[in-house]
Amino acid sequence: MDLFEKCRNFSLADQYREMGIYPYFHALESRQDVEVMMEGKRRIMLGSNNYLGLTTEPSVIEAGIRAFEQYGTGCSGSRFLNGTLEMHLELEKELADFVHMEGAVTFSTGFQSNLGIISALVGRGDYVICDRENHASIYDGCKLSYGKMLRYKHNDMQELESILSRIPDEAGRLIVTDGVFSMGGDIANLPEICRLAEKYGARVMVDDAHGLGVIGEGGRGTASYFGLEDKVDVIMGTFSKSLASLGGYMAASEKVCDYVRHNSRPFIFSASIPPSACAVALAALRHLKAHPELPVHLGELAAYARDGFKARGIRIRESATPIIPLYTYEAENTLRKAKEMYEAGVYVNPVLPPATAPGECLLRTSYMATLTKALIDEAVDIAAKVLL
Repeated sequence: MDLFEKCRNFSLADQYREMGIYPYFHALESRQDVEVMMEGKRRIMLGSNNYLGLTTEPSVIEAGIRAFEQYGTGCSGSRFLNGTLEMHLELEKELADFVHMEGAVTFSTGFQSNLGIISALVGRGDYVICDRENHASIYDGCKLSYGKMLRYKHNDMQELESILSRIPDEAGRLIVTDGVFSMGGDIANLPEICRLAEKYGARVMVDDAHGLGVIGEGGRGTASYFGLEDKVDVIMGTFSKSLASLGGYMAASEKVCDYVRHNSRPFIFSASIPPSACAVALAALRHLKAHPELPVHLGELAAYARDGFKARGIRIRESATPIIPLYTYEAENTLRKAKEMYEAGVYVNPVLPPATAPGECLLRTSYMATLTKALIDEAVDIAAKVLL
């Protein structure tokens, strides 16, 4: 059989294109902001993970420009060899301090962070236990490891305990969960996860890609939100969301960080974060530290939007974060509604299986701290016209 037979037989994208409802790869012609120019028309952006709106913050932009001028365009090597800048170390130290951990390790992308952390920590004979709604990068990190992956139903603590109770005593065990789940916007039951981890001798890793800058004291994330910073062993996050850049990180004890630096293949064999991206992440982190009111304001705007949808009779999936999913149920209907929203001037993200269960498709809306109530009202009114 020809290896490319599967490519020739792949037809779903073409079907959606022919129906005029293909939703992907719309081209931006402006900055990532609350209002964007996309394919020649103004759109209100309710589909970005730029939670704090720092992609347009002047001090953050200036930091990137200065790094270009000082260091050039790239590092041309792995952190393990010639690719470590003093600024990488500075970013790691300030990140670790911010989330109240001993150390931190930076990776070239958020996806790569989960690959690099899990594959380094989970070895042959170990177990990694995952929430079924964890991000795809966690799943791939588990596949890259030599351990055995076990999954529990979303936020089902009874099933998690059942799984933990069956793991051999001599095996290492790592529970991995999203802090804020990227599609539903709900928050992991971290208090119970930590309790069970302590009971069964497991370690806890939280993917805080959508938690940093969003929840917790000053935006410190899920562990801070629950007051469990001393109970979580590993925090993973990204720079591509609240920190307005590109890259990812792990924060943990210094011994764990040092082990990962010397055993993580995705870390050792990848070029380091470019100077400009590193400088932007560092400037964004400092801006967040200087403005702890930003996550609070973001939460207030999200609550305002949530109330607006409810007042207009739009069914939403409940959450306490700036991710508000709107129910659209079937896949084709979801794509049609996403197109209608887009044509009416609001960009949202359609969420289809396997990211949702069949019949529970969503339009994922997400919010920035730089939005105004007037823009939210305009977007919610458009959603009501399209969905009701």
